[in-house]
Amino acid sequence: MAAEGMSMRRSQSAATVPSLLMETFQSLLAKKLSDALANAGLPDAGELAQATDPRFGDYQTNAALVLAKQRDENPRDLAEKIVARLDVGDLCEPPVVAGVGFINFTLRTGAMAEKTVEVLRDERLGVAEERSTRRIVIDFGSPNVAKPMHVGHIRSTVVGDALARIAAFLGHEVVRDNHIGDWGTQFGMVIYGWKNLLDQQALQRNPLAEIVRVYKETNERANSNPQVREACRQELVKLQAGDKENTDIWNECVAFSMQDFEHVYKLLDVHYDLQCGESFYHARLPGVVERLLKSGIAEISEGAVVVFFRDNPELADKPLIIRKRDGGFNYATTDLATVDYRVNDLKADAIWYVVGAPQILHFKQIFEIARREGYAADLRHITFGSILGEDRKLMKTRSGENVPLRDLLDEACKRARKIIEEKNPHLSEDDKIDIAEKIGIGAVKYADLSQYRMTDYVFSWEKMLSLHGNTAPYLQNAYVRVRSIFRKAGESAVATPLWGVKEETGHRPVATELTLNDSAEINLAKRLCQFAEIVPQVLNDFRPNILANYLFELANSFHTFYEACPVLKSDEPARSSRLALCVLTGRVLYRGLDLLGIKVPEKM
Repeated sequence: MAAEGMSMRRSQSAATVPSLLMETFQSLLAKKLSDALANAGLPDAGELAQATDPRFGDYQTNAALVLAKQRDENPRDLAEKIVARLDVGDLCEPPVVAGVGFINFTLRTGAMAEKTVEVLRDERLGVAEERSTRRIVIDFGSPNVAKPMHVGHIRSTVVGDALARIAAFLGHEVVRDNHIGDWGTQFGMVIYGWKNLLDQQALQRNPLAEIVRVYKETNERANSNPQVREACRQELVKLQAGDKENTDIWNECVAFSMQDFEHVYKLLDVHYDLQCGESFYHARLPGVVERLLKSGIAEISEGAVVVFFRDNPELADKPLIIRKRDGGFNYATTDLATVDYRVNDLKADAIWYVVGAPQILHFKQIFEIARREGYAADLRHITFGSILGEDRKLMKTRSGENVPLRDLLDEACKRARKIIEEKNPHLSEDDKIDIAEKIGIGAVKYADLSQYRMTDYVFSWEKMLSLHGNTAPYLQNAYVRVRSIFRKAGESAVATPLWGVKEETGHRPVATELTLNDSAEINLAKRLCQFAEIVPQVLNDFRPNILANYLFELANSFHTFYEACPVLKSDEPARSSRLALCVLTGRVLYRGLDLLGIKVPEKM
């Protein structure tokens, strides 16, 4: 990594094949509801969503309840008035007014069959690109140089990666930015330790471990010896002044750290377009302070340059220092320079910061200053909770240290390998390595992504690697079961264009008809049609768990279908129809897990 702390990789196009112009059941019913309200002389109100309980139908609206409250009328009477004007016969059975005034919709089996065929024929599985797309910079990961990545980096990394994948799939231009912590006071200690305590042989064996060791030992000495503390400060001053020896040491530390980070990112299948360290912005910091002073946003207070938020009740008693009394800058100054760079140089329409909840106040202050400066970009702080050990405390090693992420991922692969050895010992060595990595890394990612991001969760190897319950191995096993159906059917069935994944078969799916008779078939078809409704919802509140939980429900529906509905032994036309449902299930699981950054094996 160069001293300016930046590297760049060109983003790949979100889609290579245009999607058919399709609408979901949800969007079609929402339009019909809007028409009915207009015909009844009523404004749009409430929402139309998937029903929470299948006993009440497939979709539900609370429009009558919302309007009744606004108009002080009886909600059931209003609901009946709306239903009388609903024209949904092509999609649904007659709508039903339930409870205090909900309107429930149950899809016609024929409509589901037709929609499922549409989705099967679409390479994007019915998911349309958003009409209004943006250039979005997503700031996630952000490890610190001279320290190994640890378990605390999981959430930012995998949540940020999933949001980037989903935003790109929906047509946004995404810039993935890894804001590396490669500058700051700790480097005075690192450089002092490098010069006075370094073991060259240990550095060759494990560079990052040796850098951490000399930093810790220097820190201990500095705490008890003022002369060491002053020597560290002088080393930092020399680095900041551009001293060649110190700059060379700093560059080596950065390079060693980046090698370690890249190993972890390769395991996680996480890629960045930019890796701009804090050092990249160092030369811009005086200009930030000068600009804010000139505009009157900042002022000098007791020798420091400070931004006060006197007109903001939430921040009125929380000023922000952007230049310290000694002339030094801090994280706030760097983050303000980063906003300017991302808006003016990267031309970002939106900037998403996937950073933990303890930084809420910091980003409120940064965003408020950006607003005062007139930046038009949509700035969002996407917070998340903590990962806990089984003692329900922050996950640590026995010695009280943060668990290194590299060690944790290696352990995931080892544990997955052990399960594979027990279940399928006859696999080749290459297959065992590949499958263990997909299962182990997928399990770690899914354990995080299946939680609401603000929820603290307990890290449990036993639970996350289970083939039962809401886990990645359970979903991966559903995909493997789909593929096994086609292997059992013989080569002709495996190669059928029904599979519809171009990169696997070289064919586009052909038109076909579905016959849906069994309730398990109907439920599976409905779930498959809802994929296109779920994916865009993830970005509404930055919740990958919505997609994860949908895939879990889909896998449940598929397993129920698999047990209830013979596929290869059934007669035509049921056989072809059920094969088509299997094809689409495999494709949706494959695509959905890929959007979460999780790979699927062909066998387990």
